[in-house]
Amino acid sequence: MKSNKKKSKRYRELLKGLDQSKTYKISEAIKLIKDRSKTKFIESVDLSININIQKEKSDQSLRTTVDLPHGNGKKINIAVICPNDKIEEAKSSGAAKFGSEEFIDEINNGKIDFDILICTPDMMSKVGKLGKVLGPKGLMPNPKFGTVAKDIKKAVNDIKKGKVEIRCDKDGNLSLSIGRANFDEKKIVENYKSVLDTIDKETQGIKTVVSCAYISTSMGPSARITVSEL
Repeated sequence: MKSNKKKSKRYRELLKGLDQSKTYKISEAIKLIKDRSKTKFIESVDLSININIQKEKSDQSLRTTVDLPHGNGKKINIAVICPNDKIEEAKSSGAAKFGSEEFIDEINNGKIDFDILICTPDMMSKVGKLGKVLGPKGLMPNPKFGTVAKDIKKAVNDIKKGKVEIRCDKDGNLSLSIGRANFDEKKIVENYKSVLDTIDKETQGIKTVVSCAYISTSMGPSARITVSEL
């Protein structure tokens, strides 16, 4: 960890009363970071976890979805690609953008102004050409993650209610937002537990260990969470 001398005065003030060499119970950690949220905007509450995976084993990775019971408080722009006869369904679903082949061409030309893309199964053969555009951004629809779906309204609603994708990098690190600084503690704890339950379920049979976990606000210092709680 860098010396406090290299940190701003504001950051050093936020560190007072927070021992970053100590681990805290989740409830204590949430209180500490919420008390230090001093910005004029509502900060996100971010969870960072490291899973001790064996890098040489390609199957030891994690990419799945987690249902946050209280959402993460972020506005998500959802786009839908569907055949023309389902445009009205996509429109009524609450998606920010929707369309058919013309929309595919628009995306292929580089106009990507959405966070998540949902596609109906019958359009996937045409969406395949967007792999080079969407793949690097992690936006390619995938049935495993609920973004290839016949029921457009359900798929959009699931995401709006709090379904988010999580993935770890090659070093076992994964990060996601689990709320906002104005969420009450109970909601953040329940979202946090949902993440842990999903990780536990997805890693059964794989010898992985959560080596460390931290929680922070987007502009504040982090607090380490007691690993034994995981």
